[in-house]
Amino acid sequence: MTSKTPAEIVLMRMAGKITGDALKVAEKAIKPGVSTLEINALVDDYIRSQGAIPTFLGFDGYPFSICASVNEAVVHGFSNSEPLKEGDIVGIDVGACYKGFNGDAARTFAVGKISKETQELIDVTKQSFFEGIKALKVGGKISDVSRAIQTYVENHGFSVVRELVGHGIGREMHEDPQIPNYVDKHSSPTVVENACLAIEPMVNQGKKEVWLLEDGWTVVTRDGKPSAHYENTVLVTKDGVEILTIWNKKLTTQ
Repeated sequence: MTSKTPAEIVLMRMAGKITGDALKVAEKAIKPGVSTLEINALVDDYIRSQGAIPTFLGFDGYPFSICASVNEAVVHGFSNSEPLKEGDIVGIDVGACYKGFNGDAARTFAVGKISKETQELIDVTKQSFFEGIKALKVGGKISDVSRAIQTYVENHGFSVVRELVGHGIGREMHEDPQIPNYVDKHSSPTVVENACLAIEPMVNQGKKEVWLLEDGWTVVTRDGKPSAHYENTVLVTKDGVEILTIWNKKLTTQ
């Protein structure tokens, strides 16, 4: 885990704003009959219009500018031409690189009217992120964040994916440390001032187990039940947490 310099923080804020605004572009487009391939094109165009580069496109060979994960897909879903249907949910994960620095964020959106239980899944996943942020502070442990997320999710009857984690972020999309959404047995790093982190709960409506599809990217729930994803890039300061992918959102946590 590294501290970002004041100049690097300026660029991280810009990358974060572009990333967060790209998700708003996606949200406006999502409705029954629209394909994830169309959403991918809109987001790609927006990111480039802001002087940034879609980070995901070509990352380790990934072929799209967004990860579009529908229903039982947890993360890393491929965009395609199949129209979204009423009652679907779709996770949109976006990365934007601005002058060498990265933002990373995800939201899960309803397509039209969805079931009460599935809406609860989306809401709990989102709130678990904010529960984790309450525990994030300079001098604290990453495991404090992990524990807060896991406790909130499981108390609401859902399950936390184990195979995928959050991460540090900056010049590279994935930097140290790894940030599990559950408490594991490994030693937990101490949070340093001006660290930038991508916190991203991935929550299943059913059991926690997942599969990797033959495309080598898409992760789905083994039981076929829906999954939700919520992520922001944050900056940890001595005064609290700044959510870089929600513009001007600051939380005092210490």
